[in-house]
Amino acid sequence: MTDPGAYPVLWAVVAALLIAIPAGAAAAWSVGRFASDDAPSLLASIGVCAAVFAWGALVAAGPLDTGATLALGWCLICLAAVDLLTLRLPDAFTLPLSAVGLGLAAVRGWSVFPNHLAGAVLGYAVFSLLALAWRAWRGVDALGKGDAKLLAAAGAWLGWRPLPSVLLIASLAALAFAGGRALLGRRALERELAFGPFLALGFWLAWLYGASPMSA
Repeated sequence: MTDPGAYPVLWAVVAALLIAIPAGAAAAWSVGRFASDDAPSLLASIGVCAAVFAWGALVAAGPLDTGATLALGWCLICLAAVDLLTLRLPDAFTLPLSAVGLGLAAVRGWSVFPNHLAGAVLGYAVFSLLALAWRAWRGVDALGKGDAKLLAAAGAWLGWRPLPSVLLIASLAALAFAGGRALLGRRALERELAFGPFLALGFWLAWLYGASPMSA
C-alpha cells in the first residue's frame, strides 16, 4: 500500500464511521444467520466495523483501494465471528471473496492475473494437502475445507508470494492465543481451535501492509 498520508485523517475516519453503521448492521445479520445462538449485538458489530474500517481507510491509497479494503474488512469480520462461534467458514463468504479478489486482479491488468489465480489455487491446495496428510496419519480432521477456501481467497487478493507471510502471522497468533490460555490456567485445546480468525488477521495485515492489486 502507499503512504497513509495520501488521505486526510479526518475524512478517512468520518467515512469509515458512516460506512460502519450499515456495515455493522449487515455484519450482525450475517453472523446471526450462521450463528444465531451467540450472534454479536448490533452495537458491538458497529464498533468493531468502525475500528477496522478506520484503520483500513487510513492506510488505503485511493477510492477503489478504499472500497476494496472496507469490503474485505467487513467480510473478514464476519468470517472470524462465525468461525469463533460455530467452527465453520461458510462458502457464502469465502467463495465470493475469492471471486472478488480475482476480479480486482483482472481490473489491475491481465498480466498480473496469473499470479493471483496461482495464489488462489496454491492457497487451497496447501491446506487441502495438509488436511489429507493429517487425516491419513492421525485418522482425524485437523483443518477444515473452510480454512483452505479462506487461504485461497487470500491468494486471490494478494497473489501467491505473500501466502507464507499470511500463514506465519496466523500460526504465530494462534500459538500466542493458545499460550495465553495456558498461562491463564485454561486448557488451550479444551475445544477445537478456530483457525479462521487468525488466518483473517494474517490476510488483513498482508493486504494493508503488503502488495495489493490496487496499489502495486
